[in-house]
Amino acid sequence: MRKSFVSILSGSSFTPAWRASLLTRCSDFWLRLELFRRASIVDATEMHTVAGAIARTRERMGKFFTKNQILGRKGSIGCVSLEISQRCNIDCSLCYLSPSSNDVTDLPIQEVFRRLDEIKKHFGVGTNVQISGGDPTMRDRGELMQIVRYTRELGLHPALFTNGIRCDREMLEELVTNGLSDIAFHVDLTQGRKGFSTERELNKIRSQYIEMVRGLPLMVVFNTTVHEENFSEIPNLVRFFIENADVVGFVSFQLQADTGRGVLGKRKELISLESVKGKIDQGAGNPLGWDGIRVGHPKCHSYVPTLAVNGKAFSLIDDPDLAGDFLNDFEHMTHDRRESLGVIAFRYLVEAFKQPSWLVRGLKYYLPRLWEIRREIIASRGKANKISFFVQNFMDAGHLDPERINACSFMIMTPEGPLSMCAHNAKRDDYILRPIPVVEEKEIVMFYPLKRKKPAPVENYEVPV
Repeated sequence: MRKSFVSILSGSSFTPAWRASLLTRCSDFWLRLELFRRASIVDATEMHTVAGAIARTRERMGKFFTKNQILGRKGSIGCVSLEISQRCNIDCSLCYLSPSSNDVTDLPIQEVFRRLDEIKKHFGVGTNVQISGGDPTMRDRGELMQIVRYTRELGLHPALFTNGIRCDREMLEELVTNGLSDIAFHVDLTQGRKGFSTERELNKIRSQYIEMVRGLPLMVVFNTTVHEENFSEIPNLVRFFIENADVVGFVSFQLQADTGRGVLGKRKELISLESVKGKIDQGAGNPLGWDGIRVGHPKCHSYVPTLAVNGKAFSLIDDPDLAGDFLNDFEHMTHDRRESLGVIAFRYLVEAFKQPSWLVRGLKYYLPRLWEIRREIIASRGKANKISFFVQNFMDAGHLDPERINACSFMIMTPEGPLSMCAHNAKRDDYILRPIPVVEEKEIVMFYPLKRKKPAPVENYEVPV
């Protein structure tokens, strides 16, 4: 029923505007139906898996499992990368890929499915999965849709990480119907896009992507790699994203790291977590509360959710104690990012009525803050949007910190299991070039990444369970 209806929506008799409107409303209907269905079938085994994963995370976090730490409460991991193609159509000057990546054959889809099963096994339902590469759109489009759909069927949240070059509205609509949660676009000067010499000029491409995705039930993310050439442009970038916060919901700034096939090497001393946060504050128009919520190791990430009003951004929560109590009292609450902000807020409000002290505490905390920004609210005629800022500090390949790796919130699924992304990037060829056994039509065969020939059968090898 759903597939045939979507195919009707895609028919030529509908204008793009009508199709977008109908698709959004129908996707919202199917989303609600799916959420209801999944809520009714999450069994005791799945809950036990999640509980076990959270317990392991709390243990490995050690002293970094603070009161306001998200990991070990809302989930056992920030996200897990699933690289479905090593190939890419851009060669970034700070690329984490291997020089051999474009010669690597895409993993058989059965192996991709197996790794998704492993993600669920290790981290449980509700885990955020980055479907990435390379660029995942380099893979066969039909297989890409199958991968997104299988991710969703497992109860995981699929996000597509892409440079956007091969994307169009039709592809994004198809991805939505297959269950995509997030779309993350990488656009910055390291990509060497012809005709663009500043980040401000690249806003033309970012604007095109924003319009391409507008109206779809997706969390829209933009990734920017920070290096010496664009460091001074961060405030203007932040202002651009705030102005487009009606579509853009999450912005990630990733610090330059000496890893992979990138040619720029180590970053200058002026680029650090603190200096980048300062530039973001400058663009936001006021200091943001970066210490309110902790994600993973403090040397790896900084995160702040904000309210965008009248061209400025204001912290939604900057009190670590309040954030910690909230995470503790509402850690059982989960939501799908495809839900609107209003729906999510309403669900938490309903839950807060079960704990009346939170209504009082919330009003006491937010009313003075809303009063402080009353002029901005009036100037914007009450229009406000949520947008979060994230700073990611990847490690250089030659300077890995075991403490940070152990407290990692961003892992990749390898043939042997999950691994810190920084550790993986430091020895990428060891993982992507090694032949591995895979299941193909109920037969175990060896997959040779650098050989484009039919995999050879393997004898006396136990089928992965």
